Amino acid sequence: MLNVFTLSNGRLFQEEIESLQELEQFRPIWVDLETPTPEEKRWVRQHYGLSIPEDAMDDDIEESARFYEEDNGDLHIRSDFLVADFDEPRQVRVAFIVNQANEQLRSHGVLFSIHDETVPAFRLLRLRARRMPGLLTDAREVLLKLFDADAEYCADTLEGIYDDLEAASKKVLDGNVGDEVASEVLAAIARQEDMNGRIRRNMMDTRRAVSFLMRSKMLDAEQFEEARQILRDIDSLDGHTTFLFDKINFLMDATVGFININQNKIIKLFSVASVALLPPTLVASVYGMNFKHMPELDWKYGYAWGILLMIASAALPMLYFRRRGWLK
Repeated sequence: MLNVFTLSNGRLFQEEIESLQELEQFRPIWVDLETPTPEEKRWVRQHYGLSIPEDAMDDDIEESARFYEEDNGDLHIRSDFLVADFDEPRQVRVAFIVNQANEQLRSHGVLFSIHDETVPAFRLLRLRARRMPGLLTDAREVLLKLFDADAEYCADTLEGIYDDLEAASKKVLDGNVGDEVASEVLAAIARQEDMNGRIRRNMMDTRRAVSFLMRSKMLDAEQFEEARQILRDIDSLDGHTTFLFDKINFLMDATVGFININQNKIIKLFSVASVALLPPTLVASVYGMNFKHMPELDWKYGYAWGILLMIASAALPMLYFRRRGWLK
């Protein structure tokens, strides 16, 4: 899918391109290629003279190839954007190409973005640009706002983690944590720990990309200050992720502690039962011995007395344990 974004009266307008002739009709500040076809890549190459690298969206490229500038002035940035899907949270690799140095190129002043799937931060920026005229002025501003939208998206996801951990905390601190509840809590905690780690990794990647933009000297004074503000926002998010990691570890330890308590209750029950059954076992063993002279054998209800003695020898330890509070 090939979309171009143009500015008109300070507003961002989107057009989906279906032919090379349509592409030649617009002067966009942003060209977005989502899962581009070979034909769409050819249109971009013919009209803008821009060749999209084959490894633009690869995850295993060299670190030196993530941020670099070509001889013709094309600035290449590969950055990850968070997708906070409940079932499958992940990062989406996005390749950016922008040229602000060579005015002779038709691609001058146009931001090109290439990615394999929909990115929530892109959608967030489009909605914000429609509601706030004058938010975007050029391609550099679009790139900065995309990183800012990604940071805001991560902040919203962190708020969701707070809410989920609050619900898990109520279950754990309620004190009545059975095996089923513990299983649900551990599953929820594991999901939030994974999401929190992805946010932290995503923010680290965004920090590197923004720092590279600041070092490239392509930003004006106002945009440079905006980039510094994005870095400050990322630093504050790092503090929140650290707090959440501590909270997750506390809930994990508390839940595992309740599981151990439940297991100890079961082991204690078996221990008490084995001790309580020891006296009747001893009595049964004595009566099972083939003694020559046992007066109880001549009694009319001799075996009944033996059974009563076995019951009494089992009941007395149980009463003792209950009185001590070991049985409830």
